[in-house]
Amino acid sequence: MGSEGPSPVTTTVHVTGFKKFHGVADNPTEKIVRNLASFMDTRGLPKGLVLGSCTVLEAAGQGALGPLYQLLESTVVSGRGRGMPAQERVILLHFGANSGSHRFALENRAVNEATFRCPDELGWKPQRTPIISSDGNILHARQTTLPLKEISKSLQQMGYDVMPSDDAGRFVCNYVYYHSLKFAEKHGMTSLFVHFPLFLAIDEEVQMQFVASLLEVLASLNF
Repeated sequence: MGSEGPSPVTTTVHVTGFKKFHGVADNPTEKIVRNLASFMDTRGLPKGLVLGSCTVLEAAGQGALGPLYQLLESTVVSGRGRGMPAQERVILLHFGANSGSHRFALENRAVNEATFRCPDELGWKPQRTPIISSDGNILHARQTTLPLKEISKSLQQMGYDVMPSDDAGRFVCNYVYYHSLKFAEKHGMTSLFVHFPLFLAIDEEVQMQFVASLLEVLASLNF
């Protein structure tokens, strides 16, 4: 029998967005995530990439941890169900809105601090509260293992206005990202949070094309 080459790497991506929150009645990421599967069915997924799930989360912190972890744990269970081959990479890809921005931002890190400028959608308004107390004080940060400068450069070359960012805020986006980064580290996955402008700043079609291009770049990475 002849020797076989290495099996191709499969990248499974689980995508989340958010429902409305204070000051943003129409969250672009809710519409993007709800339409993503059908959009990619029409466009075609990049080679080697599987769209594992598309989920819209409540724009809330502590009160929404149950659904968040139900989703995170399901990514592990689904991987086991397929045998979770060593050559499968899993990316937890989170989308959130930044109503004051006119560009896309790839968030490099999340900080262990919940300081909400207004109550979340379940009425919680923490101030200088550690997100995970066992991680220490509010200055502790967790970083993505993805090469954001490389990803950003590739997307810029495709014509998108996108930059890496070191500040995901201290609201729900940062809260979810921090939990996701810790979960990803524990389970051998990677996590990334992307901030999107409103559709008034960059229209919906361009934002959908941006997501498709981002998936293409992620599928091409060696990490």
